[in-house]
Amino acid sequence: MQVYRFDGTNGIDGLSLREEPVPSPQRGELLLRIKAVSLNYRDIAIPLGRYVRDARPGLVPCSDAAAEVVEIGEGVDDYRPGDRVVSAFHPRWFGGPMPATAEADSYGSGQDGWLTEYKVVSREAVVGIPAAISDEHAATLPCAGVTAWNALGGPVPVRAGQTVLTLGSGGVSVFALQLAGVLGARVIATTSSPGKAETLRGLGAAEVINYRDNPKWGEQVRDVTEGRGVDRVVEVGGPATIEQSLRAVAANGEVTLIGFLSDDNPGVDYFLLKGSGATTRSITVGDRADLQHLVRAVATTGLVPVIDDVVDFGQAKSAFERLRDGKHVGKLVIRLT
Repeated sequence: MQVYRFDGTNGIDGLSLREEPVPSPQRGELLLRIKAVSLNYRDIAIPLGRYVRDARPGLVPCSDAAAEVVEIGEGVDDYRPGDRVVSAFHPRWFGGPMPATAEADSYGSGQDGWLTEYKVVSREAVVGIPAAISDEHAATLPCAGVTAWNALGGPVPVRAGQTVLTLGSGGVSVFALQLAGVLGARVIATTSSPGKAETLRGLGAAEVINYRDNPKWGEQVRDVTEGRGVDRVVEVGGPATIEQSLRAVAANGEVTLIGFLSDDNPGVDYFLLKGSGATTRSITVGDRADLQHLVRAVATTGLVPVIDDVVDFGQAKSAFERLRDGKHVGKLVIRLT
C-alpha cells in the first residue's frame, strides 16, 4: 500500500510517499480502506515545529478520515465488510474525563495517522456513517466538526436567540457558524479578507468584522450587540486574540478555548479576565459520543460541511501548502481512489 510519512526535519517538504505492507486485523480490530482524509491546523503545526505538545518523528499524519471496512478481526460483530465509518479523533475517549493516554493515542503526533491507503484500528476507534453523508463530508467531522459541536454544547449549551462570536474562516469557525445557525443563534464572525467576509455572510453570519482594519475588534463586537457582548466566543486564535475575546464576551458568557493559530503571546491581563464576568472553558475536540451525536445531527439537518478544495492522494502536499498559506475557507480534503 502507499502511505505518506513526514521525515521530521524538512517541514512540509518532508512529506514523502512510501510503499509499505498492508496490515492485518487482530481480534477486535478492523482493516479499513481509506476513502477521504481532511486536514486540520495541527497537521501543519507538527511538521513546522509549532505544535504545543510533543510529537514523535516519522509518523503518518492526519487524524480525520472516512473509510470502508475491508476485513474484520475475530470477535467483531458490530461491523462487516462494506460498512462506512469515520475516525474518532480520540480513539480511546468514550466519555467522562479525557483518558491519561490521550496524548500518546493522538494520530499524527503520538501514533500513525490516516494519510494511507489502508489502516487497522480497534472497532471502538470509529463511528458508522449513514448514506446521507459523503466520504469527503464525513472526513471533515472528527476534529473540526466535533470541536465546534463541543464548543456550542458543553455543560451550558447555546440556545436560540443567543449570540456567538467566531474567529476567522478555518474549519472549526465555519462549523461553529453553521451549527449556531441550526440552533437559532445569531453569529458575529471576524476575518481580514473582504472576499471571505462575503462567504461568511453567505453561510449565515449576521455581522462580519475585519480584524485587520480594527485591531480592537472586541469593542466593535460590543457596539453591534448594543453593549452587551456575546454569549459564546469560539476562541481558536490563542494568545494573540484572547484579549479581544474577553472584551467581546458578555457577563456570564463563555470563552471556549480551542486553538493556537497565533504565535504571539503578550500574556493575559488578570484583571481583564476576572472583570469580564465570563467563564473560560478549555476543550480538546471531544469524545466518541460527541462524534456520534454530530454525525446524527448532520444527517438529520442536512448540514453540508464547507470544503474549500478536494485534492487527489498523489497531490496531498498541495493541500498542506494551501493550509499553511491560510487562503482556504472551511476544510481541505484529500481523496483516495
